[in-house]
Amino acid sequence: MAPLFLSFTFLLFLLSTKSSSQSTNLDPNQLKALRSLSVPTGKDPCSPLHNSTICDSSTPFHHLISLKLINCSTDVTLSQSSLKTLSTLQDLQFINCPVSPVHFPSELSSSLQSFTCINSLKKLTSVWLIQLRNVVSLTVSHVPVSASGPSIILNSIKNLQSVTISHANLKGVVPTKWHMNLTYVDLSGNQLKGKIPSSLTELENLLHLNLSSNSLNGTIPNSFGNLLSLRNVSLASNALSGSIPKSISAISGLVHLDLGSNQLNGTVPKFISDMKGLKYLNLERNNFEGVLPFNASFIKKLVVFKVGENSNLCYNHSTLSSKLKLGIAACDKHGLPVSPPPPKEDFSDDTAEDDTPPPKHEHGPSRVVFGVAIGLSSIVFLIILLVLLSKCCK
Repeated sequence: MAPLFLSFTFLLFLLSTKSSSQSTNLDPNQLKALRSLSVPTGKDPCSPLHNSTICDSSTPFHHLISLKLINCSTDVTLSQSSLKTLSTLQDLQFINCPVSPVHFPSELSSSLQSFTCINSLKKLTSVWLIQLRNVVSLTVSHVPVSASGPSIILNSIKNLQSVTISHANLKGVVPTKWHMNLTYVDLSGNQLKGKIPSSLTELENLLHLNLSSNSLNGTIPNSFGNLLSLRNVSLASNALSGSIPKSISAISGLVHLDLGSNQLNGTVPKFISDMKGLKYLNLERNNFEGVLPFNASFIKKLVVFKVGENSNLCYNHSTLSSKLKLGIAACDKHGLPVSPPPPKEDFSDDTAEDDTPPPKHEHGPSRVVFGVAIGLSSIVFLIILLVLLSKCCK
């Protein structure tokens, strides 16, 4: 029994040792670095249940390949030594982390494939961003970026496929040179000026384009329809003018088209109703005119449709019901918007606001008539009195 007991005890020891190693299977130096960054490590930072870290499967110790820093304390500091220890990272995310940025060690900046910074790191510069020379996906949002324009950043990071630099107070113009492997571009909510360059339409793999909420002017390039892979586009809240180019009809897979809040004019093209995949269409707050060319079946299949605040645009009331609440007037027989009827006066409201009682109407003779009658009676009485007195004196 004794040998059997010893064997059983030794087996328990091996299992406990294995369990212990599994609970500490992350590289000890990286574990120390996580703790210095106030990242909750728990029993095993490499566990699939851990939502801040992802590890590889290397032995004898795992290494971090993804790290997400969320809602950081202002006391957290990014030390060079900790960041150098984390040079195995391929994905690094800062979300709501108001810590001061530091220059990444070259080992870390060259290993990163994806970098995200949302409402974090206080302020970034183009020099700081271009150190991430190998990233494929770059997301910077709600962080001020000091740069002469987006071109210096995009042209320095050769492998970019997805780029978001939004609400970053970024100035300059839309780049004229692009990497052909880009599939996602979001430069919304900045201070970009000038025209949309036609070179942008050469990105044949582009799926998503968002240039909204800038100060772009000029027309939409006629070659816009060359973006055959495009699924989502927003050019809203700029100062774009001219008409919607017919080439857009070639983008058969377009799902989301937002051109609202510009100065676009001309008629709304009928070809839009032939775009079978379209689900979101915003044309509101422009200068479109004429008759809206859409029928009820097209409008009803849209999840979102906005066309209001186009004062010279109207709809055919024999085709579309006023119950649709389009925000534009019905057309008259000449194809012009019918003027709305003048607003009805609401006397009940006026009475409610004015508590002064209405003037009382006097019935019967007025005071002036009474005064004249009394005056005439007095004169007649005096004449009679004088006549009587004269007779008495004789």
